[in-house]
Amino acid sequence: MPVTADPVSEDKKPESVSAEPLRRALDEAKREAQSSGTFSRLRGLIWTQWLWLLIQAAELTWKQWLGLIALLTAAFILWLFRPIEKEPEYGLDHEFAIASDEFLPSISGATDTPFLPGNRIDILNNGDQFYPAMLTAISQAQQSITIEAYIYWAGEIGRRFAEALAAKARAGLPVRILLDAVGSATISDEILSTLRAGGCQVAWYHPIRWYTLKRTNNRTHRKSLIVDGRIGFTGGAGIADQWLGHAQDPEHWRDIQIRIEGPAVTPLQSAFARNWLETTGEMISGPRYYPQPEPAGTLAVQSILSSPETGSSTVRTMYYLSIVCARRSIFIANPYFVPDENAIRILVAARKRGVDVKIMVSGRYNDNWLARHNSTRLYRRLLEAGVEIYEYNRTMLHQKYMVCDGLWSTVGTTNFDNRSFALNDENNVCVYDRAFAAQWEEIFRQDLIAAARVTFEDWQSRGLLRKLSELIAALLQDQV
Repeated sequence: MPVTADPVSEDKKPESVSAEPLRRALDEAKREAQSSGTFSRLRGLIWTQWLWLLIQAAELTWKQWLGLIALLTAAFILWLFRPIEKEPEYGLDHEFAIASDEFLPSISGATDTPFLPGNRIDILNNGDQFYPAMLTAISQAQQSITIEAYIYWAGEIGRRFAEALAAKARAGLPVRILLDAVGSATISDEILSTLRAGGCQVAWYHPIRWYTLKRTNNRTHRKSLIVDGRIGFTGGAGIADQWLGHAQDPEHWRDIQIRIEGPAVTPLQSAFARNWLETTGEMISGPRYYPQPEPAGTLAVQSILSSPETGSSTVRTMYYLSIVCARRSIFIANPYFVPDENAIRILVAARKRGVDVKIMVSGRYNDNWLARHNSTRLYRRLLEAGVEIYEYNRTMLHQKYMVCDGLWSTVGTTNFDNRSFALNDENNVCVYDRAFAAQWEEIFRQDLIAAARVTFEDWQSRGLLRKLSELIAALLQDQV
């Protein structure tokens, strides 16, 4: 008799299982598995890589360790010394010209620097002119003397300045001297003793210490002498024997200083005061340093101060805006001409719109190997566009000025390179005056006599060793 299964009664059926809780449980398990797998892979990656590194490190010889440490140190230094300035990339084309009403408000607003009226400026060519004028101003000082100097070196002229400054300090005048700790490192003990024995206060800007490495690459490249808060000197020259004479031979440099009298001296004094405060903790104030402004001439002057602490270079802004607004001529004299991509672009654009662009640089007598080779490496596009480049070959050319459209001129401490634009403290004096600009154009034309024009054929035919040197120099272009 066949056996048949008893039908399951309704009360004996198993309870039905809901699908939703099961789905949630499965999803949770899946997420846990994925999470566990992710962390497992991450741990495996970390531990595997570190284990590999440890194995590799264990096999390194002490010489290889030294090489690795040197490489890491170099990488750290390059990171530490990287330029932090934000340079302009856009807005470098303008419809208005230097001669237009729009130019002065734009240059003043973009640099956050006003024009101060009532000034007189004298252009002093070479040490034969500017050193006697500076020493005369020191001897006639009645209230105060401040100096901010990138270069103050041992030698004849350094001793003469030290004796003159010490004499005024002994007479009761406050004499404060701020020297760059790198640029003036070769000042002699004799000069320092003379200054300090006379009662001068000497301080060092950004001395190199292990705990100040981050600011080591920021130097004060300014050169200012300010007497009584009313008379100021600035320009390319430091205090050293190579600036003596009249650029008569390779041992005596070609350079220019200006003597300013009037309200435009105050910003230069303010620049000194800020760096003196940072260095010494002392604030200088009062009529000895900031007398009531008195007109001394007819020029309206813009004294532009630039520092990497602001995050952008006001001097670079002034240079670039001047170039894009030029319509007739741009004459640049600068020893270290290392333009970035944007500078090359706007100079080429200026030439294409018919501007006469002439650039004079230091030629065979150049004290900066990196700047020299980086400069020549970048000539191609400028020469192809018709920009005229001249190399001054009588001696080291060290002056730093630009004159545009026979109307707008600027002179100061700033080199046309990344170090001055992004890393150093600098100052430039700007004037919007046709007669004053004519003086700079005449100086430029006279210096062309001792300069040789670089042709595109000359540039192309430079030797293999020169090209190799330029490639090596290019690795450190940001530090030039």
